[in-house]
Amino acid sequence: MLDIKFIRENPKLIQKTAQLKGIDLDLKRLLKLDEKRRELQQEIEKIKAEKKEFSKKMSGISEAEKKKVLKSLKKQSKKEKKLELKHKEIYEEFEHLMLFVPAVMDPRIPEGKDDSENVEIESWGEIPQFAFNIKDHLELGEKLGIIDSVRGVKIAGSRSYFLVGDGARLEQALLQFAMSKLINKGYTLMSAPVLLNQAALVGTGYFPGAEEQTYFMEKDDKYLAGTSEVAVTSYHADEILNEETLPKKFIGVSSCFRREAGTYGKDTRGLYRVHQFNKVEQVIVCKNDSKESERMHEELMQNAKEILQELRLPYRVVVLCTGDMGMCKVYANDIETWMPSRKGYGETHSCTTFHDFQSRRLNMRYRDMDGKVHYCHTLNNTAIATPRILIPLLEIYQNQDGSVEIPEVLRPYMDGQKRIERKV
Repeated sequence: MLDIKFIRENPKLIQKTAQLKGIDLDLKRLLKLDEKRRELQQEIEKIKAEKKEFSKKMSGISEAEKKKVLKSLKKQSKKEKKLELKHKEIYEEFEHLMLFVPAVMDPRIPEGKDDSENVEIESWGEIPQFAFNIKDHLELGEKLGIIDSVRGVKIAGSRSYFLVGDGARLEQALLQFAMSKLINKGYTLMSAPVLLNQAALVGTGYFPGAEEQTYFMEKDDKYLAGTSEVAVTSYHADEILNEETLPKKFIGVSSCFRREAGTYGKDTRGLYRVHQFNKVEQVIVCKNDSKESERMHEELMQNAKEILQELRLPYRVVVLCTGDMGMCKVYANDIETWMPSRKGYGETHSCTTFHDFQSRRLNMRYRDMDGKVHYCHTLNNTAIATPRILIPLLEIYQNQDGSVEIPEVLRPYMDGQKRIERKV
């Protein structure tokens, strides 16, 4: 959410931002409602002041005069109530439209219609070459007995799976590796709830917009989390923090759920696009300063890159273009990891700077050394997400005999095991 004063002063910028992001925003209606609600508020305040003056006149006057004053008070109260009802109606529509005002993008964001026009800015690692015909991760996993999508679909429907034995152990090793690395860097581990109130999803900018992708528990009026970012970023909602406690650096870990609505027939094979997954998410809450946000963004990116480098998985970094930015992003990078079976890179990490867009919705603030209150800045980035990261890992580390080497950094989390082989 943006400051309405900023919107009033920069209507052309806001309208252009909405167009570039592909967001349908009725800015004229919003500004008209804003003007009307302010006019009504002034009228209401004027009546309150008049009523106060009338009340002062009650002492020391005759009964006849009192009746006149009471009549005036009653008339003003009736008018006030009518104006307040009108103000409430207008304010509710105003607040709804404010949720569709997009965050203004960093000037570094390239123009483009969708993710096909994201721009690569760096890459790391050598693309692996194989002297044998490779198997994709699903074939490897099925033959090794560590992935079972057939029984997953039987029990839970499409895009469902089991990780079995060493597959489940490998997943847990990845999660533990990422958590340990970030804990050692001073991040606070958070085991986050997966059942969320609507307010948290609105506050973090997912609603309105992502309702179709979100599982809704109608009987409980709760939603299943698509990322632990929602809960962890909302942790300090409606609070005023002290500047000396910032930045706050969290690692949110949870299961995540996405409906994948609108992706029928897309990425149906294997573990790339599934309904349930596990993720270790980095979240930072920092001071309201763009330079500070840039530093925090680079730190989050460096953490993710180090994880992939230590896993020896080749990747590239892209800057998201305007058409791929969504409602609340100010600046964003994706890290895409090389996936041999796809003969290309696939997104495994996403890093986003929001400035105060989320904190305004969440009413999350801090008090500086001079006692002045500001909205915080927020950022997040994936540390590791499974099972998608298993795609490059299994495929790149495969051997000709169908076995898979375990990356050296994960072996301590798997009791020193070096290889996954078919168990007879």
